Amino acid sequence: KGTMRIILAILVIVIVYSCAGISEPKKIALSSDIAHDCMISTPRDSIPTDLYSIGNIILSDQFPPFIKSLDVCGIKLIARDDISDEFMMNIAKTISEMFAINNNTDQLLQRQVIENMYRYKTAIPLFYGEDWTIENHEEQGWEQTNSANSMCDIIMEDIPNQVMEVLEHILHHVSDIGLHFTLADDWGLYPNSELYRVTNLAIGSGNYNISQYSDISELDIRNRVILQEYAYWIIYTSWDLRKKYGPEESEWSIMTLEEFMIKEPAAFDLFQNTIPKILSCPSDSMLNIFQL
Repeated sequence: KGTMRIILAILVIVIVYSCAGISEPKKIALSSDIAHDCMISTPRDSIPTDLYSIGNIILSDQFPPFIKSLDVCGIKLIARDDISDEFMMNIAKTISEMFAINNNTDQLLQRQVIENMYRYKTAIPLFYGEDWTIENHEEQGWEQTNSANSMCDIIMEDIPNQVMEVLEHILHHVSDIGLHFTLADDWGLYPNSELYRVTNLAIGSGNYNISQYSDISELDIRNRVILQEYAYWIIYTSWDLRKKYGPEESEWSIMTLEEFMIKEPAAFDLFQNTIPKILSCPSDSMLNIFQL
């Protein structure tokens, strides 16, 4: 129950503050005490032969309180029956587009990222609407699923800013697990990584306002969330999606790729030196499906 409360408390803060500009609480700083709380510590040995295929939606009792699952590119989507199969499949297609192979792709590196997400059993829970309550009779199942899988956030169906909701929480899992275990020096959740360095630079410049995260009382978890959120903003802004898909207000002040390159060049260099080798921005035709 303690683990569940921590996860849900973090979700409240991240969801509320990433979607709206709320006045900040007390001043805080990023420190070197960083939790690896949302990923399992022992990897599994089995990895599918086909890393890239989109699986079928299957009914399963392996991930209570969720009843169906779908595998794609190292990520398992898990959902109750109130989540539409269409929504699950569209998320899977988005993930597949993100791991497309093109002229920039380093296929060996990309495969390592996907393999690590499989090894560390990456799972994203899907909830319908903004009511993602875990009922009392579901707590034991939630704890079982949470302890057996790496789960760093959730995706909600049928809410405002749906494109951002989907992309942000896919990227949290890709960065916290795939990039963390594959490119530790660059994207690792460690105090000596390049991600840590450029996060501190953005905090110091005032472009990344972390005051809202003071509501996370566990210092090491707070620091993990601060790094996780900035990793997302680096990639999302470098793909120049914010003007098109929002949000208007958030803890991150930069709106465009051009502004990002000028104001936070070290963070853009981190993106440019690594991400195009692994990930591609999903197409507008794919993302616009979530706005219909």
